[in-house]
Amino acid sequence: MPHLSRIWLNPLRARTQTLLRNPHVMHAAVLGGLSRQPVDERVLWRLSADHLHRAELLVLTQSIPSWEHLIEQAGWTAADEPQQMVRDYQPLLDCLHMGREFRLRVRANPVTATRRPDKPSGGQHKRLTAERPRGIRVAHRTVSHQLAWFTDRVERWGFQLRSTPESGAAVQLIARERMVFTKAQDVTTHRVVLSTATFEAVVSVTDSRLAREQLLNGVGSGKAYGCGLITLAPATQESL
Repeated sequence: MPHLSRIWLNPLRARTQTLLRNPHVMHAAVLGGLSRQPVDERVLWRLSADHLHRAELLVLTQSIPSWEHLIEQAGWTAADEPQQMVRDYQPLLDCLHMGREFRLRVRANPVTATRRPDKPSGGQHKRLTAERPRGIRVAHRTVSHQLAWFTDRVERWGFQLRSTPESGAAVQLIARERMVFTKAQDVTTHRVVLSTATFEAVVSVTDSRLAREQLLNGVGSGKAYGCGLITLAPATQESL
């Protein structure tokens, strides 16, 4: 049974700053909220910067999680109001009827595969010159390419774009970010560069089964780094 969690993080705490700067560290902290280790279920998460004085972490899990460790390390441990909320996700999945409209938001890692990158790194050059060369992923960095990436894929996710009277645009690119962080693997440390784009659009459901599948499994690449989680809200709501 899937569950969607919302956890508030205090940006003034040192641990929170580490989590916000490094998606690899955040991913490990998110997986620490699941009792069954090693984690063998699909976990999606996303950080939101909509609030000035607190960071919002959304997490979609297949089992019921526990977030006490995050609140103790990076939240408000003695606050009056609850610092976490865990809700059954099934009612939303059951509402994905054909033609129903929602306001969709997703933070994605728009990339494309190519065998001719402009400036390949050492590892990319090695892969391209191997006996059986494979294409490599390169990020879409311009607004136009990122928007094209989204509009080209949204119908594959079981949705159709709708324009709105307020903005007129079918889709809005509300945030763009380039992050550079380190990832420890075995005894080595790798430098990771992640380009993200957050999209918001009013959509209608065209394929209920496909839409449910994308909500549960995420879209695009970079899921371990906080990308790919689709959230839906009523179409009349201003933000997700």
